[in-house]
Amino acid sequence: MQISPELSSRAKALQPSLTLAISARSKALQKRGVDICSLSAGEPDFNTPEFIIEATLKALKDGVTRYGPSAGDPELRHAIAEKLTSRNNIETTLDEVLVTNGGKQAIYNLFQILLNPGDEVLIPSPYWLSYPEMARLAGGVPIPIKSDPNDGFKLDIEALNNSINEKSRLLVLNTPGNPTGQILSLDLLKNIVDLVQNNPNLCVMSDEIYEFLLEENTTHYSFAALAPEIKDRIFTVNGFAKGWAMTGWRIGYLCGNKDTIKAASALQSQSTSNVCSFVQKGALAALTGPMDCVYEMVDSYNKRRKQLTKGLLSIKGIALVPPKGAFYAFPQLPEGCPDSITFCEKALEESGLALVPGAAFGEDRCIRLSCAVSQKTIEDGLNRLDNFIMGILNKG
Repeated sequence: MQISPELSSRAKALQPSLTLAISARSKALQKRGVDICSLSAGEPDFNTPEFIIEATLKALKDGVTRYGPSAGDPELRHAIAEKLTSRNNIETTLDEVLVTNGGKQAIYNLFQILLNPGDEVLIPSPYWLSYPEMARLAGGVPIPIKSDPNDGFKLDIEALNNSINEKSRLLVLNTPGNPTGQILSLDLLKNIVDLVQNNPNLCVMSDEIYEFLLEENTTHYSFAALAPEIKDRIFTVNGFAKGWAMTGWRIGYLCGNKDTIKAASALQSQSTSNVCSFVQKGALAALTGPMDCVYEMVDSYNKRRKQLTKGLLSIKGIALVPPKGAFYAFPQLPEGCPDSITFCEKALEESGLALVPGAAFGEDRCIRLSCAVSQKTIEDGLNRLDNFIMGILNKG
């Protein structure tokens, strides 16, 4: 009999993704012929704009298929630096930019080079589900900063301040946020700047992957632009997945002080090396090309987000903080419903409705729905959710 090798303590502690588990189960049911309506999507439902594809194909035909610098194509890094300087008001140079295999690797690299065993990572909750796991993989200790759906998921600055101690190393910000779709206000961001200034050992990672996905008359503020005096302690993560519908391309970037970026590049050189060479040419086209395609997608998301919000608010017992960005809604389940994992499992099995449990994001009272699907699918999903909840409440 073969005996499997003993896993490392890191591997044993790693939690599998609940979102991937739900997705795998819904696909398995679909293969069996079950009618599934999925509102669990975490990616755009648009195709990548044609001019980006054309630039990538040209790169392939031109022989851009060899190894490149681990930190990324200098031309792309320069374009990212230009974008951050002109659009985000963050003065950035080429040597402060690292091109990564998606935004997720940018975060992973940063955690690996900043955190020592026992360092605490302050993570406002609800949070994107990978933040705590990546912190643990780097030896860090995730510290959720709870917020209340009844208070609009507003980050409690006093609670954040009270959580800071000598072990606090990194604060994670995500605006617009996944899963809530909330946006950190300018006043709140300024309060956070003051707090970070008063704690010189604390760094900040600002995840801005949804920066373009905002409702009308809403402004995105990059955290580093608000605090140039502590710029060396602020790291911006972004990418091309959401704004340009390039999720499968796996290309993102990490920006910050050049010594940290140099260390992150060294780490990347010993793991994945450079991001796919010709894909970087597609990303360069995205940054230097017309933005019409992005704005058209944003307009569509805004219409669908409104539809999803209106539909959720019409369901008896549902409480919702209307999302203002990204393409998610994070409603609170009515009293009498089971925990979010049980709720989503039953919704999938009994109603063919794929949702994501809020427990994955640190809030078991809620579920996450996506509007990155057709309006017809949103309508179908809302009807199924309404009927499913009514069934639960009527049984109670």
